[in-house]
Amino acid sequence: MIQINKFLVVGGDLRNVELVKLLKEDGKTVYTYGMNINSSEPLEKILEDVEVVIGPIPFSRDGSTVNSTFAESQILIKDLLGKIKEKTLIAGNISEDIIKMAQKYNIKVIDVMKNEKLAILNTIATAEGTIELMIANTNTIIFDSNVLILGFGRVAKTLANRLKGLVKSITCASREDDELAWIEVYGYKIIDLNILNQSQDILRSLSNYDVIINTIPSMILDTDKLQYVKKDALLIDLASNLGGIDKEETKKQGLKLIHALGLPGKVAPVSSAKFIKMIIYENI
Repeated sequence: MIQINKFLVVGGDLRNVELVKLLKEDGKTVYTYGMNINSSEPLEKILEDVEVVIGPIPFSRDGSTVNSTFAESQILIKDLLGKIKEKTLIAGNISEDIIKMAQKYNIKVIDVMKNEKLAILNTIATAEGTIELMIANTNTIIFDSNVLILGFGRVAKTLANRLKGLVKSITCASREDDELAWIEVYGYKIIDLNILNQSQDILRSLSNYDVIINTIPSMILDTDKLQYVKKDALLIDLASNLGGIDKEETKKQGLKLIHALGLPGKVAPVSSAKFIKMIIYENI
């Protein structure tokens, strides 16, 4: 196996800040760009010396710029890829359009979030961060809460498991047959989203929940459904991009919505960085 000892880390949040420290502790040479402390050499010069470029998770939030919490100015994806040429880019949640763009420059792309191990480990920090948000944004003990989780993928499974014993009641909702079956196996209350629009009883039941957490990256709680949500409920959207809860409508109705993106980088950057480093080493 070829030993890779030099890396360029570009953009990102606290996870990449911690990742730089971990790589240096391993004796690696690490350059940084678009971060809180940048290497003094010009980017073009750095790229002459490295083979692997590590980007953020997610790589981009808008499809045109690199996700860079600490960058002084925007990093255009097209410009960065044009400079990376024929090297390896490791990042997370890289869109197909960006992958196609990278292929034009003969860049080998590794999306770490397609690694099942990392995706599952990441759910731990997301779940803990969500519980922290629940505690900080409700004025009663969360044990008294009736909680609805929309979706039952990786994040929802871990979150529901962590909430067991912490809250009075957990209901999980999905439109997927396998997820509905798993909800039943785990013993949570069930809502079948396939019949949500047709069932007035289910729609009216939305008023029973003190906390509603969405994990589905498509619109679930739109204008018609939000009118059934009680006014003092806490809504947390964990889904990427536009999420699954209508933001404009929640504002109109005076509902409390938190769109909580990138929780692993906010609540557990050190642990998340360790997971990311492990997956990077496994891939190179």
